[in-house]
Amino acid sequence: MNRNFTELLQTLEISINRKQLQQFDIYYKLLIEWNNKINLTAITEKDEVYLKHFYDSLCLIKANDMNEQTILDVGSGAGFPSIPLKIIFPKLKITIIDSLNKRVMFLKQLTKALDIEAELLHGRAEELNRHNHYDIVTARAVAPLNILTELCLPYVKEGGYFLPLKSQNFSEEVKTIAKSLTILGGKIIEVIDYSYESNTRVIPKILKIHKTSLKYPRSFAKIKKSPL
Repeated sequence: MNRNFTELLQTLEISINRKQLQQFDIYYKLLIEWNNKINLTAITEKDEVYLKHFYDSLCLIKANDMNEQTILDVGSGAGFPSIPLKIIFPKLKITIIDSLNKRVMFLKQLTKALDIEAELLHGRAEELNRHNHYDIVTARAVAPLNILTELCLPYVKEGGYFLPLKSQNFSEEVKTIAKSLTILGGKIIEVIDYSYESNTRVIPKILKIHKTSLKYPRSFAKIKKSPL
């Protein structure tokens, strides 16, 4: 897999060294070990994990430089996309928040095994008191865009980006967020499409154009019941 993975990363103009390859190997083994205890992923075959989790996470660089940014990963689960990004870009400053403590415990063991620094928070995104703070906020396979936008955009600083990784149904979802972008201070400036095998993926690049009021995000129940 290492050779195929290396070749895949070359399409992203990423050069990977031996240490980083070893880190991904450790990542995969620990993911599978913990997946037997808690539900982290339905994808367990090695080539599929490398392609659909590791490579897909790294495709976020299609949207923005990741070298020395501060990034908040909302509902990261097993660490996607922020941990693969941190392996490749060691100067990236990552914060992960997840509502399930068992997943946070996995991430603590993972980051220790990989010898990388990460701020790991157990909690709900809407309870995080860091408005207008991060260069980048991202989320992958967490919620529909009309919910995700309110959960994430308030934490992006002015001039930063909300970069969710979405599937090909994005064109329908985007119709639901025009009002919320106006209220929360965001603007879609580009939509980046990419694909691998039979997977079509989309990254909407949402620029934070003005600060978000501290009254957002609302409670998750309110967001879900009545999206902006």
